[in-house]
Amino acid sequence: MTTAKPRDVQVMPIAPDTTILRSRSWARLKFEIEYGLQRGTTANSYLIRADKVALIDPPGETFTELFLDALQARIEATTIDYIIMSRVNPNRCATLKALLDIAPQAVVIASNPGAIVLKETLPDLAPKVQIVRGDETLDLGQGHLLSLTQTSTPRWPTSICTYDSATQILFSDKFFGAHICGDQVFDEGFQSIQEDRQYYFDCLMAPNARQIEITLDKLAEYPAKVYATGHGPLVKYGFKDLTKAYRTWSQTQKAQELAVALLYASAYGNTATLAQAIARGITKSGVRVEAINCEVATPDEVQAAVEKADGFIIGSPTLGGHAPTQVMTALGIVMASATKLKLAGVFGSYGWSGEAIDLLESKLKDAGFQFGFDPIRVKFKPTAATLQCCEEAGTDFAQSLKKAKKTRQSRQKVSLESQVDPTVQAVGRLVGSLCIVTARQNDVSSAMLADWVAQATFSPPGLTIAVAKDRAIESLLYRGNAFVLNILGEGKHLGLMKHFLKPFSPGEDRFVGVETQPVQNGCPALKDAVAYLECTVENRMDCGDHWLVYAVVASGTVNDGETLTAIHHRKSGNHY
Repeated sequence: MTTAKPRDVQVMPIAPDTTILRSRSWARLKFEIEYGLQRGTTANSYLIRADKVALIDPPGETFTELFLDALQARIEATTIDYIIMSRVNPNRCATLKALLDIAPQAVVIASNPGAIVLKETLPDLAPKVQIVRGDETLDLGQGHLLSLTQTSTPRWPTSICTYDSATQILFSDKFFGAHICGDQVFDEGFQSIQEDRQYYFDCLMAPNARQIEITLDKLAEYPAKVYATGHGPLVKYGFKDLTKAYRTWSQTQKAQELAVALLYASAYGNTATLAQAIARGITKSGVRVEAINCEVATPDEVQAAVEKADGFIIGSPTLGGHAPTQVMTALGIVMASATKLKLAGVFGSYGWSGEAIDLLESKLKDAGFQFGFDPIRVKFKPTAATLQCCEEAGTDFAQSLKKAKKTRQSRQKVSLESQVDPTVQAVGRLVGSLCIVTARQNDVSSAMLADWVAQATFSPPGLTIAVAKDRAIESLLYRGNAFVLNILGEGKHLGLMKHFLKPFSPGEDRFVGVETQPVQNGCPALKDAVAYLECTVENRMDCGDHWLVYAVVASGTVNDGETLTAIHHRKSGNHY
């Protein structure tokens, strides 16, 4: 059993007068879906020492003591003139308070929404807060002219980015990051972490694609050569590729035919975390999400999003037994402007009773709306299993929208085309072994029936599996993850096949009623399989509506050497 490395702060100069302090955690920092790949993370802070001294983005309270020790070992805190908060939240405020105890002369710089949060959280700071109301500059001397620009999104309405003309570094906070922990400060060999960067985008940026494009246009005005990110390696070697990829990924989201308006407010961040997981399930299924933070959005923005969407989902905390005023306003807009044909969803977190969620559910049901998933109620902070449930709920919601769209199309036309299309018929002649893929990570498990399976390599022994992007198990099949491929036997496959073909509710245990046994890689193997292979994902390739997963086989077991493998025969290449 390996022991996780202790948290620490890595310090390194990255440009003239500029130092990075990377607060590193090799374990999953929080139960938020953006950390789902479980590669650890870094909270990056930056120190610019010119005629005046600026500290950018002190980390959250998890690192307060370690960070202040590392900072004071390199600089007298009383020399810090400015503390720039690219993004403000209560977690960072704890470190900021401790920092100002040793640097009382420092001026705190934040955007207008962020300044309000600071003054509410730390009212004694009010005289020290300087508000960024638009695009402003800060001259540190020695050529270090800092340009600060607001880059708000629904998830981070307090966000600003900072550009240093002397070093051509753009301090980009949440943009262009990745949750990866290691010794590498810059992104040499950036191709190897492209999957991590895209996963980070899909979790955090995809639900805000419209705002992300606006931000990209803003940031393009600065001749930057490096993105000094808030998390993970700094972007230098992959600068052009990642900038282009962000544009492409945003446009891909905006181009989706179906859309969901995701409306929410969040008192302590928990409801926003649920919203993020639900959005992930929707976007990975090929449906666009328009995320709306009701705390900062105008009624016109809410109405426009709801009217354009094919479905809507509302999330709310419960405060004093009620939903916040902003959520009730959004609900009123939905009731007045959304047709009853639009699919609905409700979710929220609470500390004690959860009346807000019950209120939203009853109002929408009484109005005649149909629900895409059962209301999600989460007490206190979400867990990994909770987030998996939310992601699966989002996937179910998206699949329901797609199904409704298909029923509006001519089934006869589709059927006739399939019958006469020789290409579709020819592709359908491909056959595959009937298998069940099973996976488990800590408290999260899943499974799926698969027949698009093929051996790919002799040495090392490897195989490929095609996994639809909207499969629940997809989130457990990233690079480095383990799974078991259970091979079904001819004449003995119907029971298992029927079990894993049935619809499961979000978060439902797929293995109830099925005999399993734990294997060495930590995943369940099916006792009724004729053979099983313990595998580790080596790579994934994006293939349109599927991922092609390449995995290396660590070991295999044959339970029944006499029975042949079950084979799935198709007549059409249009469906399974």
